[in-house]
Amino acid sequence: MGLLECCARCLIGAPFASLVATGLCFFGVALFCGCGHEALTGTEQLIETYFSKNYQDYEYLIEVCCMGQGTATLGSIHAFQYVIYGTASFFFLYGALLLAEGFYTTGAVRQIFGDYRTTICGKGLSATFVGITYVLTIVWLLVFACSAVPVYIYFTTWTTCQSIANPTKTTASIGTLCTDARMYGVLPWNAFPGKVCGSNLLSICKTSEFQMTFHLFIAAFVGAAATLVSLLTFMIAATYNFAVLKLMGRGTKF
Repeated sequence: MGLLECCARCLIGAPFASLVATGLCFFGVALFCGCGHEALTGTEQLIETYFSKNYQDYEYLIEVCCMGQGTATLGSIHAFQYVIYGTASFFFLYGALLLAEGFYTTGAVRQIFGDYRTTICGKGLSATFVGITYVLTIVWLLVFACSAVPVYIYFTTWTTCQSIANPTKTTASIGTLCTDARMYGVLPWNAFPGKVCGSNLLSICKTSEFQMTFHLFIAAFVGAAATLVSLLTFMIAATYNFAVLKLMGRGTKF
């Protein structure tokens, strides 16, 4: 078999769904992990600068971000980068494995490498990928839901600032328009001041730190959504391929 003929057969039987899902997975995880890490750092800086001067008020946030290994410094949040890098590396590797599995279950691979994939070992390998992908999809669905929370908080704050900037569009007094970090669970109820109101809040919304952090959280949310879509695509493709191997004993060009 010549090189050109081999490449032609691979292209004919290429798992296009897996190819698209792999691209989405790489893009989504990179966006979520990179932007999410920077957004968390920006949030800590905003809290420390405007909402509380007492480190103990937001100490637990750093402990959560750093998986309980943080110290009483702003730079401790960078310990979280190891979790971020680990997550990104895992999904990059797993996406590549799922793509390889997609090629493995195509008719093109059967023509080149024979019927090994229809054996018990081949079916067991496909079933393993199906199970792991199902679990990862459920876990990432929770991650996707959690990534929407900071976007909602920042959007609510931004909307409040728009009302302050345009007082004619609201009947409330500017001084009563506030953002209270305590009501979202970001700070404890005894934190002081814990909230910022009126023109002070508007000045915060105009800072580059707020704008950048807001957009980073949006980007992280988009990345989480893209990763979820990729996992759902992988799950459907892997389930379909396994069903074909299990029930019909032959592959499919999926």
